[in-house]
Amino acid sequence: MLGFLKGDPKKKLQKAYEAKLEKALHAQRNGDLRTHGTLMEEAEKIYAEIEQLSNKK
Repeated sequence: MLGFLKGDPKKKLQKAYEAKLEKALHAQRNGDLRTHGTLMEEAEKIYAEIEQLSNKK
């Protein structure tokens, strides 16, 4: 009934994905490749969740 009040989970995941990519970029530029790798792994997991949501619809 009040479905329009619910947030779009895909949109929320997309924001989290972009934030992880930005943090990874800054880590890479600062020379912290270990953190960059960790953040990229997390970003890939979020991207996989986005793909799953896209395939469901």
